[in-house]
Amino acid sequence: MATVEPGEPPAVPDTERDSNYGQGKGMDQEKTDRIIKDDKIELQDSDAWDKLGYSFPTWRKWQILIVVFFIQISINTNASMYSHAVSAVSEHHGVSEQAARVPQAAFLIAYGIGCELWAPWSEEYGRWPIQQLSLFLVNLWQIPCALSKNYATYVVCRTLGGLSTAGGSVTLGVLADMWEPDEQGFAVAFLVLSSVGGSVVGAIIGAFVEEYKSVEWIFWVQLIIGAFVQAVHFLCNPETRSTILLDREAKRRRKTGEDPNIYGPNEIRGGHKMNFKEVGTIFWRPFYMFFTEPIVLWLSLLSGFSDALIFTFLESFGPVYEQWGFGTIGAGLAFIPILLSYFLAYASYMPSIIKFRKKRRENPGSVAPEARLWWLLFLAPLETIGLFGFAWTSLGPDYGIPWIAPMIFSAMVGIANYAIYQSSIDYQTAAYGPYASSATGGNDLARDALAGIASLYSTPLYKNIPGRPLQYASTILACLAFVVTIPIYIVCWKGPDIRAKSKFAQSLDQSRHQRDEKRRKSSLAGLEGPLGEKERNVHRENV
Repeated sequence: MATVEPGEPPAVPDTERDSNYGQGKGMDQEKTDRIIKDDKIELQDSDAWDKLGYSFPTWRKWQILIVVFFIQISINTNASMYSHAVSAVSEHHGVSEQAARVPQAAFLIAYGIGCELWAPWSEEYGRWPIQQLSLFLVNLWQIPCALSKNYATYVVCRTLGGLSTAGGSVTLGVLADMWEPDEQGFAVAFLVLSSVGGSVVGAIIGAFVEEYKSVEWIFWVQLIIGAFVQAVHFLCNPETRSTILLDREAKRRRKTGEDPNIYGPNEIRGGHKMNFKEVGTIFWRPFYMFFTEPIVLWLSLLSGFSDALIFTFLESFGPVYEQWGFGTIGAGLAFIPILLSYFLAYASYMPSIIKFRKKRRENPGSVAPEARLWWLLFLAPLETIGLFGFAWTSLGPDYGIPWIAPMIFSAMVGIANYAIYQSSIDYQTAAYGPYASSATGGNDLARDALAGIASLYSTPLYKNIPGRPLQYASTILACLAFVVTIPIYIVCWKGPDIRAKSKFAQSLDQSRHQRDEKRRKSSLAGLEGPLGEKERNVHRENV
């Protein structure tokens, strides 16, 4: 997830282009430091704060975020709807059902990689054009699938569709462009709801399409949804990337004669010149942190396992609920309790977000990052409980069990799934600061990759275990859930010690100290400088 620390370049957590960018040292000294060459002065965020996403009105921020919310719904709908095309693809093209699931796995795994591929480009060229390009390509690859006459087309185009999906690298970057880290809680919780909810929405819609339409409509419906959200994004969402907005403001000031020597960050560098070493660093760092940072590894595997359960459920709900006479649509509607559980989990986070935000405002630095795992300590066990309960209430009506019983337990799994994603993202943002997008990038990669693998093993798991396959399969998953949730309590207890051994976390602590000191000096110098009363008031409020 892209994030930004106050006083650092907004939403450029991983690039480290200029360690002094936006931190200031007093008005006169700041201008001296910013003369690059030929008397060009770089426009910094502190000089045009009212033009950045941070200064957007609250209603405008949430309007932008709502559009991003539906983009995430569309993306995750693409990931899950394909499961309703498996039988038709197998029948029409003469491949096994296992082979027919490969395009779904390919999309999910490629999606995890695609998120990282798009990240540096959105930092360089802006969120808006990259999001539009991504949505266009994703929609484009739906057309060959809808018109496909052979199996290979599904595999190739679904893979390309996954690679074309920018996902969290852009959508969460937009969030970071508008809220500072300590103020992101409500916005992060809202976007997490769209990420987990989209998969369930796809399962519900896909059931109706499978029942009433031919297989190509699985892809036409995805295209309709994707084209709609792309059009809404095109019309309603502005650019939020700080460097792009600063470039525009610098051009405006030169044009009006307000400051003929002022230039934006990209203009100072001679335009959009991609440093491929830097691009490689941004792309590689999530993988590096995934394998070398214990906190990133543990929370990413937990989050990935939890997301994989939803794609496992996509295959298990059919045979489980057919015992009560549920058809295709009935099994699809059985996902509604999971969707409702996501909203319940989302609402349950509001008190803790309010509580800790108030504490941070009253006493900055008083709330440790581990506090963001507090509510998860109570909700994570619901995953194990829900899986055990789902396993043994899926015995069916022959044992006097009503159909609503497994739905209740699946809702428990949904609550835990939301909580795990929300808390892990929130914690990694606080623990890794400027490196948060890399840390959460590993999280997203694990979620998508494990979900893709789950789409391949889920049906054999629920069909091939001797004895009671439906019950034993979910019981195995429950045992795994118990094991993978243990690190939550270790991180919450030993998190400070683990972070103390991390070079990323150590550099964050040092940069925070330097940032706070420079910001304090900048605010004092700015208030004493040649600003008018109105400008002093605005500057004081922003600092």
